[in-house]
Amino acid sequence: MTKLHRHGSGMQGVYLVAAELSGRGFIASLTNRSERAADLLVTNQGCTAAFSVQVKTNQGSADFWLLSPQARALRAPSHAYVFVNLTRAGPVFYVAGSVTVADRIRAHGHKDGAWYSFKRDERLRDNWGVFGAAADVRGPAAKGSRA
Repeated sequence: MTKLHRHGSGMQGVYLVAAELSGRGFIASLTNRSERAADLLVTNQGCTAAFSVQVKTNQGSADFWLLSPQARALRAPSHAYVFVNLTRAGPVFYVAGSVTVADRIRAHGHKDGAWYSFKRDERLRDNWGVFGAAADVRGPAAKGSRA
């Protein structure tokens, strides 16, 4: 694998996650790259569940991803993170809800300020269940409500 510039690897991660979600039956759309917290908007086939997704990508053997300090306050059930590790064998995905990420962010002091990270957790590898079932086409009426 050729080592990419930081922005190039970030974009590669976004496209890989969109492709993976599409392959799993979800509808995934890229956002405007200037959006701070969401790289993808994702919905199931029935449009009964929607998610904003932030993708963080690293290369090689790094076991953490850098995050903004705002990630500590972002705790929405409809927001998820996909952490991508680009390895020689191919991409490896770690999927977590925003509450899990907010609870596990670590701040690191530095002479020039602080930086924030999320450490790799093998229990989150391929944890695509965060998004529910792609084929869930039941609307509110099918779930017993009279909307």
